[in-house]
Amino acid sequence: MASEGVHHDYHLVKPSPWPLVGSVSAVVLAFGAVIFMKGLFGLPRHTWWLLAAGFAGVIYTMIGWWTDVTKEANAGDHTPVVSIGLRYGMIMFIASEVMFFVAWFWIFFEMALFHHVRTLSPVDQVAAAWQTFPPKGVEAVDAWRLPLVNTLTLLLSGCTVTWAHHALQHGDRKSAKLGLLLTVVLGVLFTSIQAYEYHHILSEHLFFSPQSVGGQLYGSSFFMATGFHGFHVIIGTIFLLICLLRLMGGGFTPQRHFGFEAAAWYWHFVDVVWLFLFSFIYVIFGR
Repeated sequence: MASEGVHHDYHLVKPSPWPLVGSVSAVVLAFGAVIFMKGLFGLPRHTWWLLAAGFAGVIYTMIGWWTDVTKEANAGDHTPVVSIGLRYGMIMFIASEVMFFVAWFWIFFEMALFHHVRTLSPVDQVAAAWQTFPPKGVEAVDAWRLPLVNTLTLLLSGCTVTWAHHALQHGDRKSAKLGLLLTVVLGVLFTSIQAYEYHHILSEHLFFSPQSVGGQLYGSSFFMATGFHGFHVIIGTIFLLICLLRLMGGGFTPQRHFGFEAAAWYWHFVDVVWLFLFSFIYVIFGR
């Protein structure tokens, strides 16, 4: 008689409600966003309750699903083969995020470098405004003040998260906690500085001048690229904070800590994207 038990390296997950709940919540969130911005189905613009319900459903799904994955890891279900799959999944996710930012860089370079070959209105108006960069009527942000401080902040946070990872690999949990705590603090500091910078830009009306079509496009490109990066910093900070709480609760070992490793990968990705943003949007094209 064959013995009972699993005799393979793959983890067959139990039936889970999260894919269905997450899909429904995402659809509600999408319709809620459209209704809030434009109105739909007879609901007036700025109707917020459907957007809030979808957002709450997505957050609930994330908490529930990731909690189940953590329990699976603690139960030993993440075999070496499963861990490889998780790593491939995280790598593909980061690759998709890279292409997300390529879109914002693309439109920025399109108008900054090739505006002179655009001849169709209203693109010709943009081309005329962007004969010099920044466009006429636009005051660029000084790269060597707050943006430089934020750059140093993120670079330092990359060092602290690497220190924490190295300490965890060698069983030094105290140093790992300290390094991870410093990384979270630096992430919050970056977000706070960027919020202050945005407040300064909007209060001084540096962008979006009604008399400058090029300025409007520059402002849109600036806020979409740096704003979405700031959103990713917030997500990464939450990611690292959860890892810190798990570490303080006794989670992770020198051999098994992929959750923390994935957070470190994501944080380094955020660092690299900011270096490109700082180099091109603030320094090279902001002079």
